[in-house]
Amino acid sequence: MAENQSNYTEDNIRSLDWKEHIRMRPGMYIGKLGDGAAADDGIYVLVKEIVDNSIDEFVMGNGRRINIKIKDGVASVRDFGRGIPLGKVIDCVSKINTGGKYDSKAFKKSVGLNGVGTKAVNALSDNFIVESIREGEKKRAVFSKGEMIEDNEVVKTDERNGTYFEFIPDQSIFKNYKYRMPYLEKLFWNYCYLNRGLAIYFNNEKFISENGLKDLLEDNMESDPLYPIIHLEGEDIEVAFTHVRSYGENYYSFVNGQHTTQGGTHLSEFRGAVAKVIKDFFGKNYDAVDIRQSIVAAVSVKVIEPVFESQTKTKLGSQEIEPGGKSMRAFINDFLKVELDNFLHKNPETADIIEKKIKQSEKERKELSGIRKLARDRAKKANLHNKKLRDCRVHLNDEKSDKKEASTIFITEGDSASGSITKSRDVSTQAVFSLRGKPLNCYGLTKKVVYENEEFNLLQAALNIEDGIEGLRYNNVVIATDADVDGMHIRLLILTFFLQFFPELVRGGHVYILQTPLFRVRNKKETRYCYSEEERLDALANLGKNPEITRFKGLGEISPDEFKNFIGDDIRLDPVLIGKDAKIEDVLSYYMGKNTQERQEFIIDNLKVEEAVEPI
Repeated sequence: MAENQSNYTEDNIRSLDWKEHIRMRPGMYIGKLGDGAAADDGIYVLVKEIVDNSIDEFVMGNGRRINIKIKDGVASVRDFGRGIPLGKVIDCVSKINTGGKYDSKAFKKSVGLNGVGTKAVNALSDNFIVESIREGEKKRAVFSKGEMIEDNEVVKTDERNGTYFEFIPDQSIFKNYKYRMPYLEKLFWNYCYLNRGLAIYFNNEKFISENGLKDLLEDNMESDPLYPIIHLEGEDIEVAFTHVRSYGENYYSFVNGQHTTQGGTHLSEFRGAVAKVIKDFFGKNYDAVDIRQSIVAAVSVKVIEPVFESQTKTKLGSQEIEPGGKSMRAFINDFLKVELDNFLHKNPETADIIEKKIKQSEKERKELSGIRKLARDRAKKANLHNKKLRDCRVHLNDEKSDKKEASTIFITEGDSASGSITKSRDVSTQAVFSLRGKPLNCYGLTKKVVYENEEFNLLQAALNIEDGIEGLRYNNVVIATDADVDGMHIRLLILTFFLQFFPELVRGGHVYILQTPLFRVRNKKETRYCYSEEERLDALANLGKNPEITRFKGLGEISPDEFKNFIGDDIRLDPVLIGKDAKIEDVLSYYMGKNTQERQEFIIDNLKVEEAVEPI
């Protein structure tokens, strides 16, 4: 101890420049890194940080079009705003806490306020190009990992005013990354819903919205609404909501155009205010849970100098609509008390439908209350004695843990598969839940089946989602089944369970499919794990003559020592995504409903005999 203290001298103290600090601690600036499997992975935050600047220009009345292209890992963004002042182009992308948004008069309700965004993208990119065009002149600079490699002179141009950014994420930081188009499309659509009249051209496809949050709900509802969308607007606030024929609550919340995926004070106050106004309108003390059951809603507010709980701005912490101004609670309550109450008085047909829905939810909740306690007790005993759940130490609701985002539960079928994962997992963040046999096809059934079916009841209890996903214990819910017909069937049955009763789990980006290798190809010097036939052929071509080939037919055939490779740092996860134009109701009906003629024709039309795999 004494020796270590004596070595603590001035030489141990060092100061990092801006790019070194960003590269050493990227999580502080862009959240988690990831490989693109999750919507909040760093590669999407990089894109968003650049586009946010273009959005702020649009909000200030400059530039109605943004061109975005992303292909082969290269992202580019061109707007037609005012452009960065040419003498400050380099400073704005390479000097921390430098930007135009500190002047609250110019950017009163801006998305970004701390002058970090473009600097983080610059520091975390293999190649970063910035161009600014103003009044017939253009300034261009090129960087690599934050180091400037080109500082071009200002030149004359006939291009329109605006900025152009191009970057390639640093592959040493974002390993094996891949942009998922659905995540990007959702991001760009949200920009358009919140900025009516803005046209975004993403890979030459036009995104534009005329009706704001009303369009958002219409485009994203997975089942038909029970009544026309209620769309209300005021100064610095816009809300839209309806009820649908599904379980759970589904919200989209925004602050100054920022999608707050984790909600925050504005969403909490909206949820409370909706319940209060509806209770007051009917003059009945309905339970808030029954009022909000099956609601689909979007809320957007504009806040002066918003306070977020992290640099990635996914959760609002502001208690006031502006420093020293009206509280968030009073602001949202006052708005809905007037606007929603007036709407319900003017639209009695909608009010009647809402009350019928509330009474239906209340009736179902009371019918379930008798069996819920018994089911909970049964689940606790089963998980304790049968070891259905092999838990981990860190959970999503552990507020003080820095590992909570990594908390994962693997859902497996059979003792051999769960045994392999259990022996090779990281007990700190990875849990295992073992199903017994094929789950029930719950399509079209009521939530009563969740409590009556032992496997579903135990799974629900393990995830702690009985009362909604606010209590979810794991950030990543990973379905780990064999890569054969039975495994695919089990996977579909589990997904049906989630989509039928807990769709917000999927919508929230928590559900994934574990990809495990189909083949192991090795010689005396090298071993390759192949996840497709293409990878197997490539391995055969590169490993010389007569390598040993093993075909993995089930997870239980993979030894624990090998499994560590597939659920560790190099884990391959495919996110379960709900497409913008896909309705859960229609998808479940098609895949899990009765054997329709349409599905039979699809199977026949797409049936093919796969080429035989070379003998092993």
